[in-house]
Amino acid sequence: MSVVRIYVRASTKDQDAERALDDLIDFSKSYSSNYCSYVENFSGTKLIRPELNKLLSESNNGDVLLVESVDRLSRLSQEDFDVLKQQIKAKGLRLVVADLPTTHHLAQDGITGEILSVINSMLIDLLATMARLDNQKRKERIKQGFCVLAINLKEKLLIGLNTLVLSNYWHLRA
Repeated sequence: MSVVRIYVRASTKDQDAERALDDLIDFSKSYSSNYCSYVENFSGTKLIRPELNKLLSESNNGDVLLVESVDRLSRLSQEDFDVLKQQIKAKGLRLVVADLPTTHHLAQDGITGEILSVINSMLIDLLATMARLDNQKRKERIKQGFCVLAINLKEKLLIGLNTLVLSNYWHLRA
């Protein structure tokens, strides 16, 4: 009997990695009564993640890998995402993404199954790329914000220093 392997992740310890777990457990019952959950607070930009690696090592052919969304599975570079996809394929896992309905259907034989497989592969690749780009943009905006903050702080310090120097100058002249 196949097992649904539920993977939930948050990037930092301050975030609640289990936020979606109960909903995913309920969702998993439509595939199997057997499930295992893998919960971790680890960056999605890293290929080597303890719980994800445990999930992959414990998986069997025909098991389901269930995630809430593609960005919970990956914010990897394209090269690393290709490695992860190959690992998932080599284990014979079927990837089901809760917020991507085309992945919810059981594998179908024939042309319909092949078309759906190609569509899902393209959508998952697209969503993984969007997740990675979103992460990169967020980091860049934070960096830009710190630069603006540093410039503003420098200006305020210079104004304050100039005021202090001028105040002392006029005080000494008096």
